[in-house]
Amino acid sequence: MVTRGEVAAVIESTLDDRDVAWERGTADGSYVVTLPGTHKLKTLCNLVIGDHTLRVEAFVMRAPDEHREQLWAWLLQRNARLYGVAFAIDTVGDVYLMGRISLAAVTAEELDHLLGVVLTTADESFDPMLEIGFGSAIRREWAWRVARGEPLDNLKAFAHFAAPTAPTAPPPAAPPPGAPPAREPDAR
Repeated sequence: MVTRGEVAAVIESTLDDRDVAWERGTADGSYVVTLPGTHKLKTLCNLVIGDHTLRVEAFVMRAPDEHREQLWAWLLQRNARLYGVAFAIDTVGDVYLMGRISLAAVTAEELDHLLGVVLTTADESFDPMLEIGFGSAIRREWAWRVARGEPLDNLKAFAHFAAPTAPTAPPPAAPPPGAPPAREPDAR
C-alpha cells in the first residue's frame, strides 16, 4: 500500500523536475500548482492527498452571465473526451475541472499527464466558454473600447464575433416579372 508521504514525495519531485511553480496548500497534504497558459493565462490547480485518492481541482471560470444551459451542454460534451478530469460546477455555477486517481496510480508520468490534461483543457476551453457565457459583455466591452480608442489587445481572441462587420451591399433587386434573365458579365 502506498503511503501519503510517498505520494507527497512523488508530487514534489515531479513538480520540481518539470520546473512547475507550486507551493504547499493550507491543508495538510495539499499543493497549489500554477499552470501557465496562452488563453487562460494562469490556472491554479489544487492537488489534495486523501486517504485513498489524490484529488485534482482547478478553477476554470466564474459562473456565466448568460446561456448557462448552452454552456453546461458544451461542458458535458467535452467531458466525454477528457482523461482523468471532468468539468464540474459548484452551487453558484462556477466552473472547475475535477478528478481523482488512486494513490497507487500516482507516478511522475501519470501526474505529468494529468496536469497536462488540466492545463490543455482549461486553456483551450477558456475562450469558447467566455463566448458562450459572457458574449454580450464582451461585445459591449469591445464597442466601449472602440468608441473611446482604447486598446483591444486582450480582446483580440473575440474579434470574430465581437467586432462589428463591415456593412454589405444589399442584394440586387429581383427583375420584374416577365423580364429576361440577367446575363453574367463576360469574363474576358
